[in-house]
This record gives sequence, structure tokens and C-alpha cells, in this order.
Amino acid sequence: METNNTNNKQPGVINLKDIVQTLWAKKKSFVLPLSIVFVISCIYIFSQPRHYATDARLAPEMESTLGAGGTLGSIASSFGIDLGEMQTSDAITPLLYPDLMDDNAFVCKLFNIMVQTQDGKLKTTYYDYLTKHQKSPWWSGITSFFSNLLKSKDEEGAPSDSTQFNPYVLTRQQNDVVSAIQGNISISMDKKTGVISIDVKDQDPLICKTLADSVITFLQEFIIDYRTNKARTDVIYYTSLVDSLRQEYEKAYLEHARFADANQHTVLEANRNKLGALENEMQLKYTSYSMMTAQLQAAQGKVQERTPAFTVLKGAAVPLKPAGPKRMRFIIFMLILASLGVSARILLKN
Repeated sequence: METNNTNNKQPGVINLKDIVQTLWAKKKSFVLPLSIVFVISCIYIFSQPRHYATDARLAPEMESTLGAGGTLGSIASSFGIDLGEMQTSDAITPLLYPDLMDDNAFVCKLFNIMVQTQDGKLKTTYYDYLTKHQKSPWWSGITSFFSNLLKSKDEEGAPSDSTQFNPYVLTRQQNDVVSAIQGNISISMDKKTGVISIDVKDQDPLICKTLADSVITFLQEFIIDYRTNKARTDVIYYTSLVDSLRQEYEKAYLEHARFADANQHTVLEANRNKLGALENEMQLKYTSYSMMTAQLQAAQGKVQERTPAFTVLKGAAVPLKPAGPKRMRFIIFMLILASLGVSARILLKN
């Protein structure tokens, strides 16, 4: 006896036609959930302030103790390895420059830079701009009210311009500003080309450009200070030696001159011997002074030699369009997500 199984469904097989028919039959079940999701998504995403983004690219001069060119250097570069950086005499290689944004001292330099909005209505410090002039969703006022109740009064306060300000001992508000800056600015470096990229986002397009330019300036200052630190220390050391040796030479010169003037017509051998000794001592002081002067000039030349040159491959531009949030993409994504959820509920019930 044969059994007709042509109309029976095989276990484990998904029939897309049945799924579509089931969902179409329950199409009215989608109206209310999708409407609710659409309204909530619109309220949420349109309450989020828009932000702008810009970027700049900087190429600093590299220094290595050995030439890392040739075939070996090309092969290593294809794997993202810079032999020149492995052979450099610097303790801080350019690959570590992006880590500067993790340092409070570097970030706090941005506190007191002057920023101006594109409409010209606001001109203040970046710290004041972040603490008092940031747009935020409407519900942030409620959350900030409750969070302020938990804060003590001594946790507030703007950074001081005096030498007493310690970037490593911050109040809660200052620490929040540092975190906000670190979220708005990022530094990255291409291992193959050595190009440093600075990416900045902010609620105002002109402030975006101002921040990018400021970061480039501070980064250049840091690189120059680091690369020339030893040479500048040598200049200070040789300058102090030259000053000391010059004083000693001038003292020996005056002593020799006074003794020579006082004994111009003497015939005593003792006086002539002492005059010769003073002249020899003066000559030794002058030789030492001349040698240290040459060392000082060499150290000053080393400062210039160690000062790297910079090439701005791409300057920061004022962005014309907001970078986010992508409102339509967000709403469509939420509607798709809600549709999948409703579909899954319907199919599980059937």
C-alpha cells in the first residue's frame, strides 16, 4: 500500500511562500508597532545635536641612524614594517605620536585656545565652550539635574592659567572635559607612509577647523621639543661653560696686562719668568675658551639639524555638511529591526 506524501511538508524545510503568505495575512499587525517605533525614533534622533567632522594630514620629517631603503626596506614596508623606525635613535618613535591624546598634559593645552562659532555669535575658550555652550538632547537636562545633586561644590571650576594648574590632578568637571576632547579628536598614523592623520568632530564647523589647526600646531611643537631636547640641553651646558671660561680668560688677561704694565722696564729674571707664566696661563684660558665656543656653535647647529621639517599634506577645511547623526538611516534601521521583531512574533505563534 503506497502512501501519498506529495502534500505533506518535509521536516526541517522552510517554505518561503508560506512565510510570506502568513506575514501578508497579518499585515495589520505591523501598523501599530511600526508607527510607535517610527515616532520614538524620530523623537530620539531629531533631539540629537548634529556634529561636523574634518581632518588634516601631516608628514613629519623622519630620522633614522641607517638607510632603510633598498629591496629589504620595500619588502618590509609591504608588510607594514618600517625598518627606519626600528633603527631610529629616538626613544619615542612616530608610531607613538597618536598616544599623545591619552596624555592629560597634551589634551589640557586645548583648554585655553580661543574658538569662534561660524555665525560669529560666540567667541570664548574651548573649555568654556564645552562646559557651557554645547547642544544636548532635551532629556539631558533631567539627567544632569540628578547628577549635579550628587556633585560637591568643590568639584566645579574652570582651569587656571597659573602655574598651579596640574593636568594630572583634575576636578570631576575638568576630567569630563578631557574625556569629551579625547572623544572629539583622534590622531592616527599610517605605518607605511608615516603620514599623521588628525580627525576632529564638533557641533560647529568652524570650531572643527580651529581644533584641527591647533592640534597640528601642538603636535609640531611636541615633536620639535622632543627631537631637539638633547641638543638644546647641550647648548645650555656649553653656554654656561663659555661664560665661565670667558670670565676666567678675562681675569687672566687683566692680571697679565697689569703685571706687564707694572714691570715694563724691569730687568729682573724673576719678573720676566712670572710674566711668561701669566702669558702661558692666559693663552691656556683663551684656548679653552675658544674650544668651548666652537663646541657651543656646533651644539647650536645641532639644534637646527635636529629640528624636523613638516609638510601639511591636507589642511583642515570648514565642513559644509553635517557628518551625523544619519537621521534617515537610523529611522530606516529601527523600522527594519521592528519589522523583524514583529515578523518573528507572528511566525512563532503560527
